[in-house]
Amino acid sequence: MPVVRPAAPADAAALAELAALTFPLACPPGTSPEAIAQHIATTLSVASFEGYLADPGRILLVSAAPEGLAGYTMLVRGEPQDADVAAAVTVRPTIELSKVYVHPDRHGRGVAGELVAATLVRAVEEGVRSVWLGVNSENARAIRFYGKSGFAIAGPRTYFVGDQPHSDHVMVALL
Repeated sequence: MPVVRPAAPADAAALAELAALTFPLACPPGTSPEAIAQHIATTLSVASFEGYLADPGRILLVSAAPEGLAGYTMLVRGEPQDADVAAAVTVRPTIELSKVYVHPDRHGRGVAGELVAATLVRAVEEGVRSVWLGVNSENARAIRFYGKSGFAIAGPRTYFVGDQPHSDHVMVALL
């Protein structure tokens, strides 16, 4: 089983590679390949991950296996800036679970559950009372997983991939 640990600056390239592989799998049907490529290039590049790892407002955890990264999560400190999210997340202080991705070869092996559990422990260490995330409303598999991990749907939001709007559920876990 992989080991969950804090991400290190040396992980930036592997994180970007894993993100480029896994992000398209979470996109709703109909998302254009151009929008996906733009999002990967602007949000999930090596330079982006170098910035995330250097940002004191972000906490990245990885699930590391001998053959490489099996998955990662990212927590983002701070109050929600989106009005829909702010309305849905009623228990404060809170932190965003911005990213949860697992290598497709590791799906169904418990990696995601272990990674999210460790991330929630890390959130507790931050002193927050809730964790929120956005998940595409058409991603039934992810919604089921988050439900089993202690999250409940709290409201809607719109999320953009490139210039394409998508309907998300805001899900919240109380700590």
